Amino acid sequence: MILPLGDEPNPRGVPVVTYGLMLVNCAVYFLVTLPLSFMRPELNDPAVIEYVRVVLETLSRPVSQRGLEAIARGLTEYDMLVFEWGFRPAAPQTLDLFTAMFLHGGLLHLAGNMLFLWIYGDNVEHRLGRGRFLIAYLGTGVAATLFYTVLAGQSQLPMLGASGAISGVLGFYFVWFPRNRVRLWVMLFPFFMNVIHAPARWVLGFYVIADNLLPFLVSAGTGGGGVAYGAHLGGFLGGLGVAWAIDRRSLLVRPTDFVTPGQTAASLSLEGSLASLIEGGDYEEAAKRYFTLPPRETKQLGESHSLVLGNWMAAKGYARAALLLFQRHLRDYPIGSTAAAAHVGAGLLQLRAFGQPTAAYQHLVEALGLDPSSETETLARQGLAQIAALQKFQLNSL
Repeated sequence: MILPLGDEPNPRGVPVVTYGLMLVNCAVYFLVTLPLSFMRPELNDPAVIEYVRVVLETLSRPVSQRGLEAIARGLTEYDMLVFEWGFRPAAPQTLDLFTAMFLHGGLLHLAGNMLFLWIYGDNVEHRLGRGRFLIAYLGTGVAATLFYTVLAGQSQLPMLGASGAISGVLGFYFVWFPRNRVRLWVMLFPFFMNVIHAPARWVLGFYVIADNLLPFLVSAGTGGGGVAYGAHLGGFLGGLGVAWAIDRRSLLVRPTDFVTPGQTAASLSLEGSLASLIEGGDYEEAAKRYFTLPPRETKQLGESHSLVLGNWMAAKGYARAALLLFQRHLRDYPIGSTAAAAHVGAGLLQLRAFGQPTAAYQHLVEALGLDPSSETETLARQGLAQIAALQKFQLNSL
């Protein structure tokens, strides 16, 4: 058995939306699910008759009278609630897309979902902000359900649970925090029982492939064993896609520190190339020229000059512009001789200017793997030490 216990690093502060979603899910379970699970519906209720009819239609073989009576005796009011407010692909209702996310089939179902939300939600919420995180959570939950619906066809059985939305959170995490580490309790009794640290992408990759993709293929896309693997995959893909789109869009921003609306390179009437402006020490004009370039043409600045200009912006307090330049630099020169220094520049800005320690951690750890100079390595380790000091759990040294 492998059970995740937590991740590192984490931002300071309380992830209000993450905890709020956990509270709502738990409240629904203990105040609605649990009480209704001990209540029996009236067997002559038309909704009960419809429910039994649907169940019989989904069974692959005829049911005897005794079997029919057993189904009726096993019904609870919660079954009827799920039938009404869970999402049924054959009878889709817009509101059910959202209500189904807060209904669970049992305590273990709820506990597993809340554990994953607790571990992975805080970093994604901190990166997105509270409002956008809530929209992303609900949006990827809807995407997960719709993805499953395409596969399930005209299924009358209701789908429920927060797994699709939480899989969307995991998709965001996979893109944005690949260098994070997850604490795992591994129990292979009697051979091995211990807590280990594993890279986040390995853990999430295992979750997607072993726990979802392979069972999905084996079950031919249907809900095998009552688990909607298609919804998990749909939510994860939705999170991946949105995170990727946000990163792409962030590279298209034109910082107002140097560029006014409608300004173009031609309108600046500057003589000489970008490189010559930097070599002449005219960094202000070089920055104006740089940010009027189309985002895909920034490579014309050159690798060394790009790094110099970014360092000047950071030193002068143009944090947003400097971070954008470093990010474009890493897109243009991902493995160049200056990549480590650009990672450190971006990481220190995210840590000290924008209060994003987990995003900073990705850059600083990446820099250490790129054979940095001694000065760059020192800066990276100083940043990592600062991040470690912010953590509830001490990070292992790198």
